Amino acid sequence: MSSILEKVKGIEDYIISLRREFHETPELSGQEFKTQERIMRELDKLGIPYLKAGNTSLIATLKGGKEGKTIVLRGDIDALPIKEETDTPFKSKVPGVMHACGHDAHTAMVLGAAKILSEMKEEIPGEVRFFFQEGEETFTGAKKVIEARGMEGVDACFGLHGMPELETGYVNIEPGYRMAGCDTIYIKFEGVSGHGSVPHLAKDTIHPACVFVTDLQGILNKKINAQEPIVLSVGKFHGGTKANVVAKYTDLDITMRYFNPEVRKIAHEAIKKYAQAIAQAYEIKVEVIIEESALSLYNDDELAAIAAESCTKVFGEGKNLSLPKYMGSEDMPYYFQYAPGVYAFLGYKNEEKEAIYFPHHERFKIDEDYLKYGTALHIQFALDFLSSKS
Repeated sequence: MSSILEKVKGIEDYIISLRREFHETPELSGQEFKTQERIMRELDKLGIPYLKAGNTSLIATLKGGKEGKTIVLRGDIDALPIKEETDTPFKSKVPGVMHACGHDAHTAMVLGAAKILSEMKEEIPGEVRFFFQEGEETFTGAKKVIEARGMEGVDACFGLHGMPELETGYVNIEPGYRMAGCDTIYIKFEGVSGHGSVPHLAKDTIHPACVFVTDLQGILNKKINAQEPIVLSVGKFHGGTKANVVAKYTDLDITMRYFNPEVRKIAHEAIKKYAQAIAQAYEIKVEVIIEESALSLYNDDELAAIAAESCTKVFGEGKNLSLPKYMGSEDMPYYFQYAPGVYAFLGYKNEEKEAIYFPHHERFKIDEDYLKYGTALHIQFALDFLSSKS
C-alpha cells in the first residue's frame, strides 16, 4: 500500500466531514458564495494563499521547497437544481438543490490533497495550484479561472469524476479522447405569413424545416467518416401560431456531441450549407447560430502514462480498468488548451450502500470509501509529475 494512501487514511474523517458539510449546503452554478467562504476558511487554516476568480472560484497556490514545474489540481464546486430523494442524515438542506453530481466529493478530495501536500511542502519540487471552480454544470467556470490568469505558467492539469460503472477501489485512466465536446445549434427559418387557404401567396417555414430535420442525419453520414462518433439530436421544433396562418418563423434547437475537432468543423459547415440550400430552394431566409458549450476532452498520452503509474501506487495492480468514451461533456478541456492534462474516472459503486446511480439522479449517492482513493490519486499524480523529467 502506498505511503500516500496511508497518509490520507489518517485524515479520512476530515475529508468525509467536509464532503458532508458541502452536501448539506449545495449551491447552484455561479452562486457558490457560502461554499467559497468555507473553502477559504480551510485554506486559511492550512496557510495556503489564494485569489478569488470569477463569481465564486478560487485559485490557491502551494509553492514547494524546491524550484520546478507547476501542476493544477481541479475541484468543481457547484450543485444541481434537483430535489434530493435520499435518506442520508446529511441530505441537502436547500430545497430543490442537490449535489447530485458528486462535486461535493471532488471539492473535499482536493482540500484533502491540499492538506497533505501542505504538510510535505518542503519536499515538493515545484508548485501545486488548486482550482476550486464554479459553474462546471454550465460550462462557464473554467473560462473564468482562465480569465483570472489561473493557467499562466502551468505545465499540467489533473481532474477526476466519480462514476458508478466502477466499484470503489477501481479507476479508469486512458490516453486519447475520453469525453465528448458539445455544441448547441440554433436554426431559424423566416418566410412570409399568409392565410392557410392560399399558401402559394405566402412562404411557409414549417415544411422546409421538416425537410431539413428529416435529411439532416443523412447529410452528416455522407460527410463524416463512420468511424468518427458524432451525435446530433433535434431537441426543439417550434413553428407557427395558428392552424390557418402560414408559419412565418420556425425555430430548431439542436445539440451535437463529438470527439474529433475536425469532425466538428465538417459538421458545422455541412449544417450551414444544408440550411442555406433548403432556404434557397423554398425562397425563404435562414439564420444559423452555433453556441459552443464544451470542448472534447483529450487525455495527453505522456501524462496518462504517468497517471497510470500513480494509479498502481495508490490502488494496486490491475485496478485501472478500461471504459468506453463518454458522450457527456465537461469544461475541464478548456484548461487543456493551455497545458496538457489528464482526467480520471473513479469508481464509487457499492450496492450495499445504494451507491449505484449515475450522476444527476435524485437518489444519487457515493460510497464515501472512495474519497480516500481520489484524494491519494490527486497527491500521488502531482508528486509523480513534478518529479518526472518530462
